[in-house]
Amino acid sequence: MKKLSLFSFAIAWGILLSAQQPTFTLSYNHNALSVKDVDRAAAFYKNVLQLTEITNRSKLDGIRWFSLGEGKELHLVSVIKEPVTINKAVHFALNTNNMEALVKNLTDNKVAYSDWPGKANTITLRADGVKQIYLQDPDGYWIEINDVSAASVATKESKLTGTWKLVEFANL
Repeated sequence: MKKLSLFSFAIAWGILLSAQQPTFTLSYNHNALSVKDVDRAAAFYKNVLQLTEITNRSKLDGIRWFSLGEGKELHLVSVIKEPVTINKAVHFALNTNNMEALVKNLTDNKVAYSDWPGKANTITLRADGVKQIYLQDPDGYWIEINDVSAASVATKESKLTGTWKLVEFANL
């Protein structure tokens, strides 16, 4: 009986403790970038990267919002004036379904891009088949653009067929 009482007490105590610990989940919502000129930055994201501008629900001046798809957003904020330190390792990544068309658009708009080491007009081909480039917006923020979805299809196909073809995309 004493063991049963002790066991019951342990279960009740465990339930009580777990009830006091709130559970929650997190999901990705948005990036916010501190920019010097919100209109210049917005023109880049709208015209060069062809993101869709959405309603700035904060209603604050000096802030513009863009859709990144799937409910994710990019917020451009020009109201904070402190300097920002930027390096390539701190970047955000976008995905494209057509790297060649994107590169042509960048070239047409005279936007410089490079591979990860910094070689101009070069596309990185990762070991997993993903193509990626890096570019900077007007405020110097680094942006990676990759074709993860296209590479995922190639990887799935290679697993199905047992074949894999690596193609060099360095001079597109």
